[in-house]
Amino acid sequence: MLITVLVFLLILTTLVLIHEAGHFFVAKKLGIKVEEFGFGLPPRVFGIKRGETTYSINFLPIGGFVKLYGEDEAGTGNVKLSIEAAQRAFFSRPVWQRALVVLAGVVMNFVLSVLILTYFFGISGVQTPGDKVFITEIVKDSPALRSGLKTGDQIVSINGEKITSSSQLVSTTKQHLGEKLRLIILQKNKIEKNIEVTPRKTYPSSQGPIGVGISSDIIIKKYPLYQAPFVGLMQALSYSWLILSGLGGVVYQLLVHAQVPKGVAGPLGIAQLTGQFVAIGPLAVLSFVSLLSLNLAILNILPIPALDGGRLFFILIEGVTGRKVSTKFESYAHAIGMALLLALIAVITLSDIIRFISGQPVLPKQ
Repeated sequence: MLITVLVFLLILTTLVLIHEAGHFFVAKKLGIKVEEFGFGLPPRVFGIKRGETTYSINFLPIGGFVKLYGEDEAGTGNVKLSIEAAQRAFFSRPVWQRALVVLAGVVMNFVLSVLILTYFFGISGVQTPGDKVFITEIVKDSPALRSGLKTGDQIVSINGEKITSSSQLVSTTKQHLGEKLRLIILQKNKIEKNIEVTPRKTYPSSQGPIGVGISSDIIIKKYPLYQAPFVGLMQALSYSWLILSGLGGVVYQLLVHAQVPKGVAGPLGIAQLTGQFVAIGPLAVLSFVSLLSLNLAILNILPIPALDGGRLFFILIEGVTGRKVSTKFESYAHAIGMALLLALIAVITLSDIIRFISGQPVLPKQ
């Protein structure tokens, strides 16, 4: 349990610090004054000033933050600055510079995900389903048991059609319910055998028409190092689309059905998942970090007030119209956005607690 908590805190802190480092380095590069780069969240425990920036260690060991000069107080117009000071302030910079600073955190999280995926595709290899389908379980009193099928048998073909995936086998059997099928199987001793089996028209939902458990073989696939970054990028983009689609489903379920969809987790649920990945091994944890980093990037780029995407939205409005959005209106919007986000986190956390107490898994079984 302690290891899970420590790994969870390490992952969360690393992802947030990388995000904030994006803001930090781009702001520094553009000459915007960075007042503080904090490790953890206030209250401050220790701080040391180097140049114009204070580097601090804070009491809550979760994440970090970057405080830009003129991002909040001066940006509201409540503080009068000298011309020299205003030139270093975030709010006085051109639209494109402020947009780059805001986007930098999202980009860093996305790049981290791509780098991890590149490592998997180019160095450690990724597990992918092969083109062989094996029987892993035989159900009692099923057509499979009566036909003589055994665990470990490879299903080579059905009615002369070569079987190369589990989904293909399921689809084929359901198309021929009540009909006799001719199977060619390859036994553990590498001997081919012809077997006839008739899929049931009615069957328990947990068993299937034939009454077998099946799985594809697993192969380790690697790409040349010059191809791996491109493959990693494409995979990250593919995952990003799935995450966006999933977020759309979450919003629909919350608004229409007033319930948290299965598989959606808050901090407690993510901590539970961390424990599961820790139990599997370091590579599983690294894969989990990649997905979390990508989720953080996608969530932050959405045009929701209080998030990077919300701040970017107001900056883009200024870029298009040539006029700054009312600082008072923007402040209210971010405050309302933060309140709604905190309420959403509270609802999801409550769902996590209920699921945890009832012993249900974070991710529903397929």
